[in-house]
Amino acid sequence: MPRYEYKVVPAPKKPGKIKGVKGTENRFAAQLATLMNTHGSEGWEYQRTDTLPCESRQGLTGRATTFQNMLVFRREIKEMADESPAPPVAEKGLSAPDFRATASPAAPDFTASSRAPEGDAPELTPDAPDPERQDIAAQ
Repeated sequence: MPRYEYKVVPAPKKPGKIKGVKGTENRFAAQLATLMNTHGSEGWEYQRTDTLPCESRQGLTGRATTFQNMLVFRREIKEMADESPAPPVAEKGLSAPDFRATASPAAPDFTASSRAPEGDAPELTPDAPDPERQDIAAQ
């Protein structure tokens, strides 16, 4: 059974200026066709347009409901014959990211010492203790 992934993009609200196209309806249609052809060239198949309610804040305590037009595209997920099928997104745990698997961008780099010129300082690794700290501990 084929599996699909979906892409939802907002429909254009105002027609853009397109050289040689006159009239609001024609410019809007040309902009929509360009958007659909762009996604189609990436393998996405147009499915439908949905109008969905979106609740947003208005003022300090008010809420307003607006309606958003969304274009829905889909494409088949190509699976390798030697791999098992990927679990659905809900089973992958994407709702709660696992921060243990990624390194922190602010984590210090322990691959080389920056305290002395090259050649004078021993190379540091996360497993090797810092020689300066050993001297302090020995005193």
